[in-house]
Amino acid sequence: MFSLNKLSPTITDMIRFDHSHTLVTFHQYTTTQKPRVKKALAETICTALEIHATLEEEIFYPVMRQLEGADPTMLKAEPEHNEMRRLIAQLRATRPTDARHDELVHELMRDVMHHVADEETVLLPDAERHLSRDRLSELGAEMTRRRMQLVAPQAGKLAKEQAIGFSGSTAAVVLGVAGAAFAALKLLPRKPAQA
Repeated sequence: MFSLNKLSPTITDMIRFDHSHTLVTFHQYTTTQKPRVKKALAETICTALEIHATLEEEIFYPVMRQLEGADPTMLKAEPEHNEMRRLIAQLRATRPTDARHDELVHELMRDVMHHVADEETVLLPDAERHLSRDRLSELGAEMTRRRMQLVAPQAGKLAKEQAIGFSGSTAAVVLGVAGAAFAALKLLPRKPAQA
């Protein structure tokens, strides 16, 4: 019987993957790129952060609040998301030819790196200490289902922005192909072995 819970990465692994994907995208952005590429990368970053923040706020943070209570890292997590959303709104309203666009991308990157460091050094290890592997996988499956709901309405736009933003990056193409192959191996049904 197919079970997404059994195949799903843990929620903590998924959060780490999201962090890595966003940081790789930030590192693709340079101030000397064509405006079209800068806009595509910025939009990829913004959308990824919005989806990630929603997933954490709906699925991960409620569980962590029960475990962590008034932990300072937990208390500042959602306000940091709100600050990211404020920067995202400003970034989307700024033309890629405007110097402020580059400044906003860099400010967002600094904020995200600080937020990621807190999560990866405090919240994720705490979750892994206090929750069973099965519970982490169950939450990962829940996150996967919710991600599909959030991504589906904008899948075409996301694919287009990533294709434009990563068009000059051989490493990004290789990682994308490897990621697609890995997903196919994990998610496609396997044929039983012939005797």
